[in-house]
Amino acid sequence: MNPDLYPDVAAAGSLAAALESAAAELAVDITLVPGTWGDAASAGIAPPAGAVPSGPARRPLQVHLSAARRSFGVSGRSLGAELITGWTAELRDVVRAAVAWGSGRSLAELRERFPFLSSSELAEAHEHGVAAVVGLQWRWVRERALREAESTEFGLLVAAAGAEPRLRQLSPAVSHGRLLLAGRTGFPSEPVIAIVPADDGRSYRVRRFPHGGVVAEAGTAALAVALAVAHLPADLGPAVLGSDEDA
Repeated sequence: MNPDLYPDVAAAGSLAAALESAAAELAVDITLVPGTWGDAASAGIAPPAGAVPSGPARRPLQVHLSAARRSFGVSGRSLGAELITGWTAELRDVVRAAVAWGSGRSLAELRERFPFLSSSELAEAHEHGVAAVVGLQWRWVRERALREAESTEFGLLVAAAGAEPRLRQLSPAVSHGRLLLAGRTGFPSEPVIAIVPADDGRSYRVRRFPHGGVVAEAGTAALAVALAVAHLPADLGPAVLGSDEDA
C-alpha cells in the first residue's frame, strides 16, 4: 500500500488493524475476518456479534484499497450475488456501512444512509425473492436474443425454453452461445442442463451436467426443449436463491 495515500493504514500495520481502530473510535463492535485478497490491503467485516439480520444471510462486507488514489472499496454479497458496492475515502464510513450491512438494513436504507454505495437491478430483485431474480434473468436472456437477431436458432431456442414451465422456473444464463439452466440463481452455480443452438448444419444439442456429455439431438428448438425437460432430474424443483457454495 502507498503510505502517502493511507498513512492511517500504514501506521496501524494493516487494513484490518486500521478498521479495528476506526471501530473503537466510533464505539461499535465489529468482527474482522480475512479479506478476499488475503493480504494486509484487504479485510472482511462480519456482522456484529448477536446481530440478527433480516432476509437472506449476508457474507462479511469485503474491503480493499485502491492503488490509484485514497479510496476504500467495499462489496457486500449474499447467496451468490453482489448486493452492494462502492468507494469512499473515509475509513469510518466503511465501518458504519459494515455495521448497517450486517444488521440487515435494506439496500434502499443503505444507499440513503451511505451515498457512496450503489446496487444493481439484480440486487434489487434479490430483495423481492427468487421469482423476481429468475424473472429478471429470463428477461436478460430474451433481450440478448433480440440483440443477436442474426442468430435465428438462438432466438427460437430462447422463445421455446421460456415458454416451457419446467425450464422457465430455472435460472438461465448464456455462455459460448449455449443456453444454460441451473437450479440455483447465484454464482458459481453448476447448470443442470444446457441446450446448444443448431449451427453450421448441426442439430440442436442437449447436454446434461455435471458430466456434460451430449444426451440428445433435435432438429427444432421445440423438440430440443422437450428433450431437455425429459432429461431433467426428477426431483428438480424451482430454482432457489444461492450458489453452489450455499448448498
